[in-house]
Amino acid sequence: MGEPLDELLALLELETLEVNLFRGLSPDEDRQRVFGGQVAAQALTAAGRTVGEDRGVHSLHSYFLRPGDPNIPIVYEVDRIRDGRSFTTRRVVAIQHGKAIFNLAASFQIHETGPDHQDPMPEVPDPDALPTFKERIEPYLDRFGADFAEWLVRERPIDSRPVEDPRWLDPKPRPPEQDVWIRANGALPDAPLLHACVVAYASDLTLLDTAMFPHAISYKEDHYQIASLDHAMWFHRPFRSDEWLLYHQRSPSAHGARGLAEGAIFCRDGTLAVTVIQEGLIRPIGSAEAAP
Repeated sequence: MGEPLDELLALLELETLEVNLFRGLSPDEDRQRVFGGQVAAQALTAAGRTVGEDRGVHSLHSYFLRPGDPNIPIVYEVDRIRDGRSFTTRRVVAIQHGKAIFNLAASFQIHETGPDHQDPMPEVPDPDALPTFKERIEPYLDRFGADFAEWLVRERPIDSRPVEDPRWLDPKPRPPEQDVWIRANGALPDAPLLHACVVAYASDLTLLDTAMFPHAISYKEDHYQIASLDHAMWFHRPFRSDEWLLYHQRSPSAHGARGLAEGAIFCRDGTLAVTVIQEGLIRPIGSAEAAP
C-alpha cells in the first residue's frame, strides 16, 4: 500500500473509548473543515464495529449538520437501534465541541437471495486507456501557484481517472453528467466493511461537482457557499474498492440554493455495486446569512 492509502486506513482505525463510543482523527493538513467523505467513512466504521461479520452493510443515510473541525478528534456514538434475525440497524452521531456535526443511520443484512436485475453500465473508455490524474493536470499546472500545483500532483489515497477534464480545469458550462474511474491506491485486505468504507470516502469526492456543471461554478468561486447536506448509499452487490470502479454521476435538478446529484458505481465487468444520492448547498453569497 502507498503512503496516502496507509494514512486513509489509519483514519479508519478508530480508537475504542467505551462500549459504543469511538474516536477518530483527521489528517494533519491545513483545511478549513473536515472532508465529508472522511466523516461518513468513519461513522460507517463505528457502526460496523458493533455488527457481526455475518451481516454486510446494505444502506446508509446521513446528514451533515455542522462543519467539522479538523484540529480536534471526532467522537462517534453508536446507538444499537435493532438486532433482528435478518437486519441490524445502527444510528451514529459524530460529536465535536459537545455538538452533533453529523448523523448516520446504517442497515446491515445477512446474505440472502432473490430477484436480480440492474441498469447497464455506460460505455466509456477503459481506465487503462485514460491518463492518470497527474498526467491529466500537468499541462495546466502553470495556471496555479507553486504550492497549489505541488498539492495537485501529490499522491492520493484514491486513484481517479476522469473520462473528461475535471470541471475546475475546464469551467465552461457542460451537461450535468460525468464518469470517473476510481480505486484505492494500493491493495487492501479481504474485509468487506473496509471496502465499503473506502468507497463511502471516495463517493463524496466528485459527486456534488455534477450539479454545478451547467452553471460553471467552481469550489474556488468566491460568490457561492458550497457544502454537502446529506449523503445516502445503497450497497447492492459485492465489490473490491482496490479494483477499478466506474462512478457514473448525474444531476437531475438544482433549485432553491440546493443541487441534487446521483451516482451509480459499477465494477469493471459491468456489475452495479453501489447507488449514491447526495444533495448539496450551492448558495449565492449574500442570499442568506445562516450557515447550513
